[in-house]
Amino acid sequence: MVLQNGPIDPNYQPKHLRKDSCADMGEMGEFQSESESRILVLYTGGTIGMKNINGVYHTYPNYLVQSLRKQSIFHDPDYKIRIDSADVKPDPDKMPLVMPESKDGRRIVYTVWEYEPLLDSCNMTMTDWARLAMDIENSYQQFDGFVVLHGTDTMAYTASALSFMLENQGKPVVLTGSQIPIFETRSDGRDNFLGALIMAGTYSIPEVTVYFNNKLLRGNRTTKFDSGSLDAFHSHNLRPLAELEIDIHVNWSAVYRQSSLEKFAIHTNMNPHVAILRLFPSITTQTVSAFLQPPMEGVVIQTYGAGNGPDSRADLMKIFQEARDRECLLINITQCPRGAVSVSYATGEALFKVGIIPGADMTPEGALTKLSYVLGKKGLSYAEKTKMMSSNIRGEMRVLEALEESSSQILLTEIPLVEKLQEALKISSEQEVNMLRNSVYPSLLCSAAYEGNSTKLQQLLEAGAMFNQCDYDGRTALHVAASEGHVEVVEFLLLHGAPVHQRDRYGSSPLDDAVRFNQFETIKLLVKTGAHLTVRPFKLGTLLCHAAMTENGDSLNAWYTAGANLDQGDYDQRTALHLAVSHGNVETVRFLMDHGCNPTKEDSFGKTALDEEKVHPHQEIKDLLNQSKDLPSSPASDGVKFTL
Repeated sequence: MVLQNGPIDPNYQPKHLRKDSCADMGEMGEFQSESESRILVLYTGGTIGMKNINGVYHTYPNYLVQSLRKQSIFHDPDYKIRIDSADVKPDPDKMPLVMPESKDGRRIVYTVWEYEPLLDSCNMTMTDWARLAMDIENSYQQFDGFVVLHGTDTMAYTASALSFMLENQGKPVVLTGSQIPIFETRSDGRDNFLGALIMAGTYSIPEVTVYFNNKLLRGNRTTKFDSGSLDAFHSHNLRPLAELEIDIHVNWSAVYRQSSLEKFAIHTNMNPHVAILRLFPSITTQTVSAFLQPPMEGVVIQTYGAGNGPDSRADLMKIFQEARDRECLLINITQCPRGAVSVSYATGEALFKVGIIPGADMTPEGALTKLSYVLGKKGLSYAEKTKMMSSNIRGEMRVLEALEESSSQILLTEIPLVEKLQEALKISSEQEVNMLRNSVYPSLLCSAAYEGNSTKLQQLLEAGAMFNQCDYDGRTALHVAASEGHVEVVEFLLLHGAPVHQRDRYGSSPLDDAVRFNQFETIKLLVKTGAHLTVRPFKLGTLLCHAAMTENGDSLNAWYTAGANLDQGDYDQRTALHLAVSHGNVETVRFLMDHGCNPTKEDSFGKTALDEEKVHPHQEIKDLLNQSKDLPSSPASDGVKFTL
């Protein structure tokens, strides 16, 4: 299959995936233990999975997965993945892989989709970026996180591109690869892959990142700087988001979170008419003029030092001005690996005056892919695209750091309770204050959320608290606010980056909690933001059956509003409709029938709701069941399709 630039089919299906590499979680049923994290690994190719044949590295289909099964650090064959489907008889060689149990009792269950053909990263194109984005979108609700195995040469480009293409991202996407194949005696691939799985499956870092050499880096701040070292990637202008040493240290204050009420979506219309122009002394007018001619629509200009250009070259300034006049976007970044563009010098100010946008401290890869992304936004005017290029939209520019620095100026001790505790415990060092913060803030956040007090939450945020912090049960402020139905507080938390998909120690998400307490407005808001149910299917069926049996219409309505399939069966595949009919609950039957439940669906004993009515005759219920031929089909489990 030849992959090249071009339009993406809106009805695209992942036929380029080798589906026999590792079974799809959907094919295995949707059962998920509270102690499991489910990760999708998209294996595109690269050195990490190659096989050594007579001293030459080659890619071989299905070699990676079968070899991983033989490695105890990557797969525990004794762990039985429970499957919530009586129809599935899995092939052991195609079951998802399972990492050994962590010290906190958690497991990372991962499935590998192998691309066909496997690509050297030098052959990656914008079309391949789009396919990665679509594969993530198609599996977004099914998995807790994603790992992309990728060649190192263009990994920084892919990571940068995906960071922009994945809009309103709420789950981790980690790219990794290696300099030496994973199954060589001496390899960096093992640690890189293990680290990527751990970060994607354990930590709520909703960014596109690169994991390499024990460091987690923001994808659009990353560049490959050494082709001969195992420490191949650096983020020169932003320190790592996490470092894996004996302990794992996460720089939570630097994690970029989307502040939006919009749900996850992808943008695959990347504009290919972009390029990078590196200035050099005595560059000719003809060279620059030819470079900027149509169909070129955007150019990243790499200048000297802090963004300086030859201001004495009126000929070049004129060409830049002409390009801008025909609405070609020009963005200025420095040739230096570290540092940022500034207009402090006259030579930098000259470029700004002719309309070249200062690119702050963006990497070449980040600036180029951002330019392609912004130019692909067909509905935006030239002025809007210019503003977008000069704005921080994914943590790619220093603007984010400035905000972090300003918020950190507010002292922790300005919160009265913390001040009292610090005084009583005689705490003075920064390390001790941070320990106090991590101990006290989660409870303060949850308390403010329980009260519905946005003002307190704002104070805590300004004092350095983070809305991903959780209490001893793993509950965040969003869990508590959702349970209490404080819609305004839920909206406040979401707009300030609270993690909508984070699960507590019992496996419940904020949406699960909102449903449990029938908080309808909160449910609608969370679904609008892209939240989806995480409750296990057979447990959902049991809860629906109990609600139907007890005539709890509010509970059924809450589940439906959250996108639950009301036809989901319990452990015996009995549905809510079976129970409502057998108990003669007319209004519950009416509700279930009005919402598309199927009276002919059989339980494990071959009985339908129609059969239940014959055992427990009820004329009104019989009439309702017989109207099923005029009703819409049973709803799917995608909650975003349903409104009341």
